[in-house]
Amino acid sequence: MSPLTLVCLLLFSLSQSVRAVDPHSLISQYGHTTWRIQDGFVPNPTAITQTSDGYIWIGSSLGLFRFDGVKFTQWTPPDGQSLPGKVVYKLLGSRDGALWIGTADGLGRIKDGQLFNYVTVPRGNGISSITEDDAGAIWITRYRINDGMGPLCRIEGDGFKCFGENDGIKTRYALNLAKDAAGNFWIGSDRLTRWAPGSVTAYFEENLENRSAEGVHGIAVYPDGSVLVGFDGTGPDLGVQYFSEGKWKSYVLPGFNGAEIRTSRMFVDRNRALWIGTESEGIYRIYQGAVDHYAIAKGLTGNSVDSIYEDVEGNLWVSTDKGIDVFRNTPVLTFSSSEGLIGTDAASILALKDGPIWVGTSKALNVLDSGRISAIEEGKGLPGHGVTAMFHDSRGTTWVGIDDELMVRSGGRFKEIENLDGTPFTNAGIVHGITEDVEGNVWAIAQVDADYHLIRIREHRVQQNILVNDFIENIQSIAADRESGIWIFDRRGKMVRYRNGNAESVSLGSPENPLRVRDSFVDTDNSVWVSTTSGLVRWRDGEVITMDSRNGLPDCLPYFYAIKDDGGSLWIYANCGLMKISAADLTKWVNDPQSQVPVRTFGALEGAFPSYSENDGHPKVVKSGDGRLWFAGLNFIQTIDPSRSYINPIPPPVHIEALIADRKNYLPGAGLDLPPLTRDLEIDYTALSFTVPQQVRFRYKLDGHDADWQDAGTRRQAFYSDLPPGDYRFQVIASNNDGVWNETGAAFSFNIAPAWYQTVWSRVLLAVAIVFVGWLLYRLRVRQIGNVLSARFDERLAERTRVAREIHDTFLQTVQGSKLVADHALKDEADHPRMVRAMEQLSTWLGRATEEGRAALHSLRSSTTEKNDLAEAFRRAIDECRGQSSAEISFSVTGDSREMHPVVRDEIYRIGYEAIRNACAHSRAKSIEMTLRYTHDLTLSVSDNGAGIDPSIVDESKEGHFGLRGMRERAERIGSKYTLRSSPDSGTLITLVVPGHVAFRAVDQSRSGRIRSFFSRS
Repeated sequence: MSPLTLVCLLLFSLSQSVRAVDPHSLISQYGHTTWRIQDGFVPNPTAITQTSDGYIWIGSSLGLFRFDGVKFTQWTPPDGQSLPGKVVYKLLGSRDGALWIGTADGLGRIKDGQLFNYVTVPRGNGISSITEDDAGAIWITRYRINDGMGPLCRIEGDGFKCFGENDGIKTRYALNLAKDAAGNFWIGSDRLTRWAPGSVTAYFEENLENRSAEGVHGIAVYPDGSVLVGFDGTGPDLGVQYFSEGKWKSYVLPGFNGAEIRTSRMFVDRNRALWIGTESEGIYRIYQGAVDHYAIAKGLTGNSVDSIYEDVEGNLWVSTDKGIDVFRNTPVLTFSSSEGLIGTDAASILALKDGPIWVGTSKALNVLDSGRISAIEEGKGLPGHGVTAMFHDSRGTTWVGIDDELMVRSGGRFKEIENLDGTPFTNAGIVHGITEDVEGNVWAIAQVDADYHLIRIREHRVQQNILVNDFIENIQSIAADRESGIWIFDRRGKMVRYRNGNAESVSLGSPENPLRVRDSFVDTDNSVWVSTTSGLVRWRDGEVITMDSRNGLPDCLPYFYAIKDDGGSLWIYANCGLMKISAADLTKWVNDPQSQVPVRTFGALEGAFPSYSENDGHPKVVKSGDGRLWFAGLNFIQTIDPSRSYINPIPPPVHIEALIADRKNYLPGAGLDLPPLTRDLEIDYTALSFTVPQQVRFRYKLDGHDADWQDAGTRRQAFYSDLPPGDYRFQVIASNNDGVWNETGAAFSFNIAPAWYQTVWSRVLLAVAIVFVGWLLYRLRVRQIGNVLSARFDERLAERTRVAREIHDTFLQTVQGSKLVADHALKDEADHPRMVRAMEQLSTWLGRATEEGRAALHSLRSSTTEKNDLAEAFRRAIDECRGQSSAEISFSVTGDSREMHPVVRDEIYRIGYEAIRNACAHSRAKSIEMTLRYTHDLTLSVSDNGAGIDPSIVDESKEGHFGLRGMRERAERIGSKYTLRSSPDSGTLITLVVPGHVAFRAVDQSRSGRIRSFFSRS
């Protein structure tokens, strides 16, 4: 047994004298919950018990059901097993935590989730009763015996030891079993047998053959040894019998004739109240001679009762032929027509000093005394139809407004009051309220048509009858000032203090925002409390403060009534329930009206369902001499005892019932392993408090995921998704309806296994792979940068080589020729004419050298990127060529000029420039033709009709010359097709075809990136 269970049982044992349904309340006043067969709950319930883990178990014709306060769950036996019978008749939760199941065919036991069936006795033995004695031994009775053994058996190990005729038990079957304080067993059958080892007494053996009744269906044993039995038949020696003064008698009380009752079950609760379940009349409760009856007409699910059971919290369970009922105490009790209240619209309520409560309704004056209501009705002592206002003065006189008269109740009769001249004071009007001032004057406020009259009475004679319409209208109530005079209240927030003939007005609201007043009272410190539709207003010495939802009160306006109890706590009867504010918290609020006010609210589940009676009358809330508070509702009155705590001290046992992972059910337990990649988790839990299960609250926490406790409210599931692999521990705690927490709660651990790629080794390998890939990318980038730099160096080297070629082939040769001319002139300085011709030739050669040097420089500087126009660059080159050659040169462009990649464009220009220069300088052609075509590709052709090029030079280039070879290299660099055809007869044709995807600038960035990448690789 868990430590929590031991604690719960200890609390139960300490409080069992008070944790039971209150026998002083009527059954109709209990909190009552039903589950009906017709609504699809447990079919045909037959037995109820509670096990030490807190669960309620219900036997039925279809097996065994478990209940947690919210849902019924049919119990499923372990694989390959079954209960000893389908129909469950009896259940017992024993102290060791086991559940004992008696069926039509045998006995079973469930403990720690394991089922054991007692099969040593042949099947077919119907179990009629199961009982645990003080030593923890389990006893059963059988109603069908086919093994020749007795009807009373004790469980020993895995078998039975039965007691029968040889042990003094003469009956052939048994229907019921009870044990008294002396250790005797009382066995009910066709007779009643009191048995103990070595001692046996039989009762009701007379005329057994002539009896039509089946036998004893109920036995009730009181701690003092008193015994009652109930038969399923009626008659002088049947029905309910009571053992008194050595003989049996029919149990007869006012309202209960035991001889006429067909009993099905008997039960004595912890308060020693006797509960009798009948075959067809519902249930009776008998306590200290008072009888209360409750049947289907009042709300019981059925009139045929099968079982009665009291759980650890004191709730009373009843199973009938049509459902299950549970009865519980509620802090707030209601008296309505079900409890005997006569008349609608409870206009006023009065607590007399000698104890009774008077309730004035539209049809009677109801008197509530000792929990029972009697009524004085019209024609039966009430001189009128209904009662409005009532008051009990300091002299013990009771004043009553009846219809349009004001009377006193004296000597059990109603009497008229008198005028000063001794004549009867009649037609007073509808009395709205009565009070007594500090000087002993009785004041009444009455309405005659539209006029309101203030009546002052002394010694039962009217002293004054004052029309008050001039200073107040639409009067709601009247109250005495604690110093002098009286207060008169209207329904719109106006108060008038009337004293010494003067009326002093106080307005609580404003013309723009008037208050609608429901009730008011004057406190002991002479402060005035007014219940309104906008909040609770307090006035004292001209200061007005209001308490409402801004101070933490529930937002449940209007507030109907307010009153203080003997301890100074304030009680507010409001739209959503009854609210209590402690005296200390109330004092704090008075000193700081903006502060928050702790409130305890009693709502419908606690029995409070307030309503407001519009009927004129006062008071509507009173405090009785025993300290109880009473409130008038629409068609009922309600009461609460402020001196009681109403705290359920038993923390609810908490259980984790299921783990559902990706729609697959698992049994929660230590070391539960879930598969990898588990995504969706649902954890179902519960807490077993049956007093008000709707108010059980939960908090849970998943260690390894949640940083703090999660407040689940009343929700009984926790949801998680996409939890990473790892170890987790789920904890849940719960509180009962009164906020008593089970801080231990329940917990279990589970693990989500990692997928292969979520393991540590896979993560290490992944990290290594990432590092390797990073290193590889780094190396590739370094190589790429190296290739780019190499390409740039190659380009520079190629350009230097070309410049070297041009300088060597042109400029240096011309300089060399100039040197030879100069040297030739210096050989004979005396030959002046030859000197002049040499100097002229030298000037010509130096001019050519200048032009060739300028051309070389121009070739370096004239990049096509300046104007992005390849055709214009070629035109400049042709113009230069015309200065060096007499050939006729033509240039044509076809297609639209297109944006080109700068590098490609420069390479094409270098190739074309070299081809034009070679044609001009070496071909000796008469015509040169250059064509540039923009199509899908870029085509450049240069042709001449000159002497052609030596084939050896075409293939290998001339030693020391780089022009032709440079053109081929440039063409290869940009991925283009270069051809050269030459012959002495037809001249030379050079063609360059550059693919469009290389030559032209890409439209999108991806193509541009490919071009850049291409040249980087190049």
